[in-house]
Amino acid sequence: MFSQLKPIAICQHDATQGPAYLQSYLDLCQLPYQIFAINHGEAPPLSCKDYSAVVLLGSNASVNDPYLWIKQEEVLVQDALTRHRPMLGHCFGGQLLAKVLGAQVRPNAVPQIGWDPVRVTAFAEAKQWLGDQAELNLFHWHFETFQIPRGAKRLLYGRYCLNKAFAYGPHLGLQSHMEVTSESIKAWCKQDRQSLLNLQHLNSVQSEEDILQNLPAKVAALHKAANFTYHRWLQQLPGYRPCLDNAEHLAC
Repeated sequence: MFSQLKPIAICQHDATQGPAYLQSYLDLCQLPYQIFAINHGEAPPLSCKDYSAVVLLGSNASVNDPYLWIKQEEVLVQDALTRHRPMLGHCFGGQLLAKVLGAQVRPNAVPQIGWDPVRVTAFAEAKQWLGDQAELNLFHWHFETFQIPRGAKRLLYGRYCLNKAFAYGPHLGLQSHMEVTSESIKAWCKQDRQSLLNLQHLNSVQSEEDILQNLPAKVAALHKAANFTYHRWLQQLPGYRPCLDNAEHLAC
């Protein structure tokens, strides 16, 4: 069905921060993609002429770090903007998109880790990207935050971080993680257990026990929201036609 659609380029920066649920969504929608394992030394493409869209995943790095791969991804993002290829940024990815669009990325007032509700703004774009819900319970794990780029619209805001998502034409930047699964969240907690313990004095950082409490139900609700947003984003791809075979399970 999608043989003519160019693959989606996915930049992965950390072993535990993979495309996870997004990958499952693309598989069920039978969409082609190529994962660039930056954490294993692969270089990101410098152009998206061979790709229909770009996904930028999370990272333990800051977009302000002087790493070569970050500079290379900035070139990729600028090329995608020039070619009008839709981009989707999760956390670090949203920050990198904001930076290339001229917005500042700086330390957040407090680290934010765990589940926390965010409010949907009144902009028409927020409803288009997120649906009719006034509030979403999202998963967060970040230490920095982005300003809203000039010409973009804030979609979400939270109590520990004001700017939780923005839309800029066909591009979406998230300061949260819609792509996580129960397995990936458990892996993050295991990998950064000491950081969680060190930050337990902050109200904005949940304990591992609180993060994992009722995890299947929280992830199921998150994925329901992700279905709507991912479907909306895929509609921006040139030549994309929604599939109906899996509509009972996904909004694709």
